[in-house]
Amino acid sequence: MKKIAVFADVQNIYYTTRQAYGRQFNYREVWQRISAGGEIVAALAYAIDRGDRQQVGFQNALKQLGFTVKLKPYIQRRDGSAKGDWDVGITIDVMEMVPAVDVVVLLSGDGDFDLLLAKIKQDYGVTTEVYGVPELTAQSLVNAASVYHPIGSELLM
Repeated sequence: MKKIAVFADVQNIYYTTRQAYGRQFNYREVWQRISAGGEIVAALAYAIDRGDRQQVGFQNALKQLGFTVKLKPYIQRRDGSAKGDWDVGITIDVMEMVPAVDVVVLLSGDGDFDLLLAKIKQDYGVTTEVYGVPELTAQSLVNAASVYHPIGSELLM
């Protein structure tokens, strides 16, 4: 049975599904699809902590599915912009996990991960899968993945 690690870029998935479809991503459905391909040995969800009640409920739902939720504080800059990026954290966790798995699944459309996927495919021979909204997923990320799963209505709530 294949060992699978799942890494969810929560902010990216939230904003891209909302922008493209006006709907929320169905983590339960994607969990079922991924687990049909093997054993999920690790599942991490990376989010920004704003401390609101609805967000806490969502994080608890992810935990009930089997995700470990990692949070960073929401940072508002003086100029009004916000900071909340998990790219380096996700990359470190993938690199630490990859020797122990056969498949890495990334839930994100962020092209910054293309080099990571290419590196782990080449150096570790793992299968890399990406779930992303088609019109909002970087083509370089699609190209770097072994398998690309476009998020459509079947993966939305």
